Amino acid sequence: MKVETLLPLGKVDPGLRAADTPLDISRVGADARLVEEMGYDGLVTEETKDDPYVIMALAAQATTRLKLATGVAMAFPRSPTITAMSAWSLQKLSNGRFVLGLGSQVKGHIQRRFGMAWSPPGPWMREYVRAVRAVWATWQTGAPLDFKGEQYNINLMVPLFTPAPLEHPDIPIHLAAVNPYMCQVAGEVADGVRPHPVCTAKYIEEVMLPAVRKGAAKASRRLDGFAVAIKPLVATAPDAQALETAIRNVRARVAFYASTPAYAAAFEAHGYGELAKTLATYSRAQRWEEMPPFITDEILHTYATVCTWEEIAGKLLARYGRIVTHAEFSIPVGSAADQARLTKMVERLHAG
Repeated sequence: MKVETLLPLGKVDPGLRAADTPLDISRVGADARLVEEMGYDGLVTEETKDDPYVIMALAAQATTRLKLATGVAMAFPRSPTITAMSAWSLQKLSNGRFVLGLGSQVKGHIQRRFGMAWSPPGPWMREYVRAVRAVWATWQTGAPLDFKGEQYNINLMVPLFTPAPLEHPDIPIHLAAVNPYMCQVAGEVADGVRPHPVCTAKYIEEVMLPAVRKGAAKASRRLDGFAVAIKPLVATAPDAQALETAIRNVRARVAFYASTPAYAAAFEAHGYGELAKTLATYSRAQRWEEMPPFITDEILHTYATVCTWEEIAGKLLARYGRIVTHAEFSIPVGSAADQARLTKMVERLHAG
């Protein structure tokens, strides 16, 4: 299993509640070097409060080996040509270490946060990825640009706006996914899938991967090297007392995710479809603090890996080891002892 991490170290899930230590953009370079030194395979950044492409540029300049991935950046609010340029620049800066992770975002955010018209996300994402690749192909080979689709018609590329070819032009694309249709799209056009944290090993194995294979068969593609990169829900702490706080936070996150209609399939797969509908009504009424008690211990342990630091690597391996290719994990590092402990955790995950 390859091991990735977000920054700051110890931020194990995006969630609703703020991390104990927020991302310090001025420390990205130093923190990325530390991540590389500890043996991690990859550094991932999400698009929440900072521009993910800026974060990856800072990390690229500070490292030499680490894979660098947006996990994920929003696709639809940006033109495919703009995204193509950001990825091209990062691939050049990192000397071939960049992975473009893209997400669709849910309808409310597309309409009300980004001010855009909504379209079904699966077909839109399929076309978006193909448009990005068409732009890259023009830049790399000089072939005329002539992409036609339902969302995009892109056919202008003049020398002033054409970057030079790359030494490493094959930029992997990963797609964030929960529902089978987006997994099928990933199998058709992408190089990996990044399941949402509520996607359990059972759901990935029984729902997502068959859909990926269906998409690959439809496009007559092989899945050699196809990545499955999970950002698991984790509640972990150095001891049982501190673990109680982590459990409260993750219980609230599970409740919020269960209330989100776009994630309903991941709850229906475990028999919690009615719970998801109930919590959706609480969410619409903004009754946030009344939601966590609905998440029983059984539900919590279905969706989250819960244990102390001493047990966490083994439990992650047991849960995801035969299903995924990459897992995101870290603990806070405040001392040399913490660094040594996390380095050993990474080694344990690699060994598994």
